[in-house]
Amino acid sequence: MQLPASNPLFVEIGDLKASLSTAVRGGGQGDWPGLEQGGTHTPAAVLVPVVAHARELSILLTKRTAHLHHHPGQISFPGGRVEESDSSPVDTALRETEEEIGLYSRHVELLGALPDYFTGTGFRITPVVGLVHPPFELKLDAFEVAEAFEVPLSHFLDPANHQRHSMVHEGRLRYYHAMPYKGYYIWGATAGILMSLYRTLCGEAAMPVRDEG
Repeated sequence: MQLPASNPLFVEIGDLKASLSTAVRGGGQGDWPGLEQGGTHTPAAVLVPVVAHARELSILLTKRTAHLHHHPGQISFPGGRVEESDSSPVDTALRETEEEIGLYSRHVELLGALPDYFTGTGFRITPVVGLVHPPFELKLDAFEVAEAFEVPLSHFLDPANHQRHSMVHEGRLRYYHAMPYKGYYIWGATAGILMSLYRTLCGEAAMPVRDEG
Protein backbone atom coordinates (compact mmCIF):
# COMPACT_ATOMS: atom_id res chain seq x y z
CA MET A 1 0.00 0.00 0.00
CA GLN A 2 1.30 3.44 -0.91
CA LEU A 3 -0.34 6.68 0.14
CA PRO A 4 -1.78 9.03 -2.51
CA ALA A 5 0.94 11.21 -4.03
CA SER A 6 -1.38 14.24 -3.93
CA ASN A 7 -1.00 14.48 -0.15
CA PRO A 8 1.25 11.77 1.28
CA LEU A 9 0.96 13.15 4.83
CA PHE A 10 -2.82 12.79 4.99
CA VAL A 11 -4.15 9.34 5.77
CA GLU A 12 -7.78 8.32 5.69
CA ILE A 13 -9.13 5.45 7.76
CA GLY A 14 -9.55 3.35 4.63
CA ASP A 15 -5.85 3.81 3.74
CA LEU A 16 -4.84 2.78 7.25
CA LYS A 17 -7.00 -0.34 7.25
CA ALA A 18 -5.81 -1.40 3.80
CA SER A 19 -2.15 -0.97 4.72
CA LEU A 20 -2.44 -2.94 7.96
CA SER A 21 -4.46 -5.72 6.35
CA THR A 22 -1.63 -6.44 3.89
CA ALA A 23 1.30 -5.73 6.23
CA VAL A 24 3.95 -8.44 6.43
CA ARG A 25 4.95 -9.17 10.04
CA GLY A 26 7.95 -11.38 9.35
CA GLY A 27 11.53 -10.45 10.04
CA GLY A 28 11.30 -8.03 12.91
CA GLN A 29 13.21 -4.84 13.64
CA GLY A 30 15.13 -3.58 16.61
CA ASP A 31 17.17 -0.97 18.39
CA TRP A 32 20.09 -2.04 16.16
CA PRO A 33 20.58 -4.48 13.26
CA GLY A 34 20.82 -8.15 14.13
CA LEU A 35 19.42 -7.74 17.64
CA GLU A 36 16.55 -10.11 16.87
CA GLN A 37 18.99 -12.93 16.13
CA GLY A 38 20.79 -13.10 19.45
CA GLY A 39 19.71 -14.24 22.89
CA THR A 40 16.32 -14.77 24.46
CA HIS A 41 13.83 -11.92 24.44
CA THR A 42 10.93 -11.47 26.87
CA PRO A 43 7.59 -11.24 25.01
CA ALA A 44 5.78 -7.94 25.36
CA ALA A 45 3.11 -6.01 23.50
CA VAL A 46 2.00 -2.41 23.10
CA LEU A 47 -1.07 -0.79 21.63
CA VAL A 48 -0.43 1.77 18.89
CA PRO A 49 -3.64 3.79 19.34
CA VAL A 50 -4.71 5.71 16.24
CA VAL A 51 -7.46 8.13 17.26
CA ALA A 52 -10.13 8.54 14.58
CA HIS A 53 -10.93 12.23 14.78
CA ALA A 54 -13.22 13.55 12.06
CA ARG A 55 -10.62 15.95 10.62
CA GLU A 56 -7.38 14.04 11.10
CA LEU A 57 -6.00 10.86 12.60
CA SER A 58 -3.67 11.15 15.57
CA ILE A 59 -1.45 8.87 17.67
CA LEU A 60 -2.12 8.58 21.41
CA LEU A 61 1.06 8.41 23.49
CA THR A 62 1.95 8.43 27.18
CA LYS A 63 4.72 9.98 29.24
CA ARG A 64 6.04 7.71 31.97
CA THR A 65 6.38 9.06 35.50
CA ALA A 66 9.81 10.24 36.58
CA HIS A 67 10.19 7.82 39.52
CA LEU A 68 9.89 4.57 37.54
CA HIS A 69 12.94 2.31 37.55
CA HIS A 70 12.74 1.54 33.82
CA HIS A 71 12.65 4.37 31.26
CA PRO A 72 11.50 7.15 33.64
CA GLY A 73 9.99 10.18 31.96
CA GLN A 74 10.15 8.67 28.49
CA ILE A 75 7.44 8.74 25.83
CA SER A 76 5.87 5.36 25.17
CA PHE A 77 2.86 3.41 23.97
CA PRO A 78 0.65 1.76 26.58
CA GLY A 79 1.76 -1.84 27.02
CA GLY A 80 3.96 -4.26 28.89
CA ARG A 81 5.23 -7.82 29.16
CA VAL A 82 3.02 -10.76 28.24
CA GLU A 83 1.60 -12.46 31.35
CA GLU A 84 0.71 -16.13 31.63
CA SER A 85 -2.97 -15.20 31.85
CA ASP A 86 -2.83 -13.43 28.46
CA SER A 87 -4.02 -15.58 25.57
CA SER A 88 -2.17 -13.48 22.97
CA PRO A 89 -0.11 -10.30 22.51
CA VAL A 90 -3.36 -8.58 21.53
CA ASP A 91 -4.81 -9.42 24.95
CA THR A 92 -1.64 -8.07 26.56
CA ALA A 93 -1.83 -4.78 24.67
CA LEU A 94 -5.51 -4.26 25.47
CA ARG A 95 -5.12 -5.26 29.14
CA GLU A 96 -2.13 -2.99 29.69
CA THR A 97 -3.86 -0.10 27.92
CA GLU A 98 -6.88 -0.40 30.19
CA GLU A 99 -4.67 -0.61 33.28
CA GLU A 100 -2.39 2.29 32.35
CA ILE A 101 -4.74 4.86 30.83
CA GLY A 102 -8.26 3.52 31.40
CA LEU A 103 -9.03 3.08 27.70
CA TYR A 104 -11.43 0.16 27.37
CA SER A 105 -11.28 -2.34 24.53
CA ARG A 106 -14.80 -1.43 23.40
CA HIS A 107 -13.32 1.81 22.05
CA VAL A 108 -10.60 -0.01 20.07
CA GLU A 109 -11.06 -1.47 16.60
CA LEU A 110 -8.15 -3.84 16.00
CA LEU A 111 -6.49 -3.35 12.60
CA GLY A 112 -3.48 -5.66 12.76
CA ALA A 113 0.09 -5.72 13.99
CA LEU A 114 3.43 -4.35 12.87
CA PRO A 115 6.62 -6.46 12.79
CA ASP A 116 7.94 -7.37 16.24
CA TYR A 117 10.40 -4.86 17.65
CA PHE A 118 13.45 -6.09 19.60
CA THR A 119 14.96 -3.87 22.26
CA GLY A 120 18.47 -3.73 23.64
CA THR A 121 16.97 -4.31 27.11
CA GLY A 122 15.85 -7.80 26.08
CA PHE A 123 12.20 -7.45 25.01
CA ARG A 124 10.40 -8.62 21.88
CA ILE A 125 7.55 -6.15 21.47
CA THR A 126 4.49 -6.87 19.32
CA PRO A 127 2.99 -3.51 18.23
CA VAL A 128 -0.79 -3.97 17.95
CA VAL A 129 -2.44 -1.20 15.92
CA GLY A 130 -5.93 -0.19 16.94
CA LEU A 131 -8.31 2.49 15.75
CA VAL A 132 -9.72 4.37 18.75
CA HIS A 133 -13.20 5.77 18.30
CA PRO A 134 -14.13 8.94 20.21
CA PRO A 135 -15.70 9.92 22.48
CA PHE A 136 -13.70 8.27 25.24
CA GLU A 137 -12.43 9.31 28.65
CA LEU A 138 -9.01 8.34 29.98
CA LYS A 139 -8.19 7.50 33.58
CA LEU A 140 -4.43 7.46 34.04
CA ASP A 141 -2.60 5.20 36.47
CA ALA A 142 -0.87 7.94 38.45
CA PHE A 143 1.97 5.62 39.50
CA GLU A 144 3.03 4.75 35.93
CA VAL A 145 1.67 7.49 33.67
CA ALA A 146 2.36 11.19 34.12
CA GLU A 147 0.52 12.31 31.00
CA ALA A 148 -1.34 11.14 27.91
CA PHE A 149 -1.31 13.25 24.77
CA GLU A 150 -1.96 13.06 21.05
CA VAL A 151 0.25 13.84 18.07
CA PRO A 152 -1.12 14.21 14.51
CA LEU A 153 -0.30 11.12 12.47
CA SER A 154 0.89 13.45 9.70
CA HIS A 155 3.79 14.51 11.95
CA PHE A 156 5.18 10.98 11.91
CA LEU A 157 4.64 10.57 8.17
CA ASP A 158 6.69 13.67 7.32
CA PRO A 159 10.34 12.68 6.64
CA ALA A 160 11.40 16.14 7.77
CA ASN A 161 10.56 15.03 11.33
CA HIS A 162 12.61 11.81 11.19
CA GLN A 163 16.01 11.83 12.87
CA ARG A 164 18.69 9.20 13.46
CA HIS A 165 21.21 9.72 16.24
CA SER A 166 24.19 7.71 17.40
CA MET A 167 25.55 6.75 20.80
CA VAL A 168 28.19 4.38 22.16
CA HIS A 169 26.57 1.45 23.98
CA GLU A 170 28.65 -1.33 25.54
CA GLY A 171 31.65 -0.16 23.53
CA ARG A 172 29.89 -0.19 20.17
CA LEU A 173 28.38 2.60 18.09
CA ARG A 174 24.58 2.29 18.02
CA TYR A 175 21.93 4.29 16.19
CA TYR A 176 18.43 5.20 17.31
CA HIS A 177 15.45 7.04 15.83
CA ALA A 178 13.90 10.22 17.19
CA MET A 179 10.82 12.21 16.19
CA PRO A 180 10.55 15.24 18.50
CA TYR A 181 7.16 16.92 18.73
CA LYS A 182 6.88 20.30 20.45
CA GLY A 183 8.15 19.69 24.01
CA TYR A 184 8.13 15.89 23.72
CA TYR A 185 11.25 13.94 22.80
CA ILE A 186 10.00 10.76 21.16
CA TRP A 187 12.87 8.32 20.63
CA GLY A 188 14.10 4.77 21.08
CA ALA A 189 11.67 1.87 20.71
CA THR A 190 8.66 4.20 20.46
CA ALA A 191 10.20 6.08 17.54
CA GLY A 192 11.35 2.78 16.01
CA ILE A 193 7.80 1.43 16.06
CA LEU A 194 6.50 4.68 14.57
CA MET A 195 9.09 4.33 11.79
CA SER A 196 7.73 0.83 11.16
CA LEU A 197 4.23 2.29 10.86
CA TYR A 198 5.59 4.94 8.48
CA ARG A 199 7.18 2.30 6.24
CA THR A 200 4.00 0.21 6.30
CA LEU A 201 1.89 3.15 5.17
CA CYS A 202 4.31 4.68 2.67
CA GLY A 203 5.88 1.54 1.22
CA GLU A 204 8.39 2.25 -1.53
CA ALA A 205 7.81 5.99 -1.13
CA ALA A 206 9.39 5.92 2.35
CA MET A 207 12.38 8.25 2.49
CA PRO A 208 15.73 7.44 4.19
CA VAL A 209 16.30 8.95 7.60
CA ARG A 210 18.80 11.75 7.97
CA ASP A 211 21.60 11.41 10.49
CA GLU A 212 21.76 14.02 13.22
CA GLY A 213 24.99 12.80 14.80
